[in-house]
Amino acid sequence: MELEAANNKQAFHVTHRMVLAIAIPMTLGLITVPLVGIVDMAVIGQLGSAPLMGGIAIGSSLFDIVASSFYFLRMGTTGLTAQALGSGDVISQRAVAYRALMIALLFGLLTILIGPLVTPWALTAMGGSGEVNEAARIYLLIRLYAMPFSLANFAIFGWLFGLGKSRHGMLLLMLQNSVNVVLTVWFVLGLDLGVAGAAFGSIAAEAVAALVGLGMMAHHLRRDWRVPLPRLFHREAFGRFMALNSDIFVRSMVLIFTFTLFTALSARQTDAILAANELLMKFFLFGVFFLDGIATAAEQLGGRAIGAHYRPAFERTVRLTLVWGMGMGLILSLIMLLLGPTFIDALTTAPHVRELARNYLVWAALTPFVATFAFQLDGIYVGATWSSTMRNVSILATSLFFIAQYLAMPLLGNHGLWLALMCFLAVRGISLGLMLPRRMARAFN
Repeated sequence: MELEAANNKQAFHVTHRMVLAIAIPMTLGLITVPLVGIVDMAVIGQLGSAPLMGGIAIGSSLFDIVASSFYFLRMGTTGLTAQALGSGDVISQRAVAYRALMIALLFGLLTILIGPLVTPWALTAMGGSGEVNEAARIYLLIRLYAMPFSLANFAIFGWLFGLGKSRHGMLLLMLQNSVNVVLTVWFVLGLDLGVAGAAFGSIAAEAVAALVGLGMMAHHLRRDWRVPLPRLFHREAFGRFMALNSDIFVRSMVLIFTFTLFTALSARQTDAILAANELLMKFFLFGVFFLDGIATAAEQLGGRAIGAHYRPAFERTVRLTLVWGMGMGLILSLIMLLLGPTFIDALTTAPHVRELARNYLVWAALTPFVATFAFQLDGIYVGATWSSTMRNVSILATSLFFIAQYLAMPLLGNHGLWLALMCFLAVRGISLGLMLPRRMARAFN
């Protein structure tokens, strides 16, 4: 190992401290994300109008679906930037950032143009009442103007994470969410702008985060900001960037489909089961914030090791992020098992929903531990830019979810649906793990 390190100027040693230095700030930043949705609903709730609350819920859900379909900008940018850092190629680090920002601006503007044409169809598909849909339409058509800033933030966050600057990312997330909360309260309650005020607050928050993020990038680059045009528009590099993002886009759409299908299958049972399942899914989403922190560390350190072509660092990244991920997943599962009934009572007052949620609590409590492999190895594969494998595994896992729920639900009811979700999470992690040795052998041959 010492001889290999001596022959590789970019060799580095991965430590527990390095993993936590990335994971902890990322987790702290992500914890502020649900606060925005809670405050939006609470502020609109002060107006005393159920249709307005429903409109905000539907409008923000549709916006999140559209925005999350472009999440490849964050993940792809992180992997390529980390690899450029590992190889010591500063020009490529800048080029990745500029390409990502150009694509973010292009797709952001296209969404503003196409969004109003698709909005009526999307609202009809959601099935809300006339008043709810009108409130959602107002909210969505205004908030679409945040899309260029939202996508630019994906690129900026991805670049910062790729460089290992997770504290900058944490501060940026906290700033964005704090501005959103403050301005939403002011616009809705102070200026009496209703759902439009909530949309304006989100636009302003995204814009502030994008401008501050660009300032962080400029501070990092200082005078070394130039990239020769042949390097920036290099056909092979641009093609790799687009191919990587296309694979991640398909992977993200497949995952969104799976969780949407879970909700739809919940709704086909009873309203009470739908409410209980959605409540329990909040437990899973809470665990995701912690697992995502570990996954981000895996992305940055794994990508850096790939760029440095230094196998010992890559193998140690896999081991350490797995140790921390498994430990975190186990702790979260135990907390949910022990404190789950208390959380359920705090989230709903409906006796029947409380009873059902307790019946299925063990499934929700298991999700963080079962999902650990999927999240941690997702991070490894993102950093290594092995996107085609991620895409194929996601399609496989979703196919098995569909088959599992088809076979299990007639026999086990809602327990069968949760069992299918466990299969989906487990298959993703196991499949990525089984393919890892072969991918490593090819990468470090």
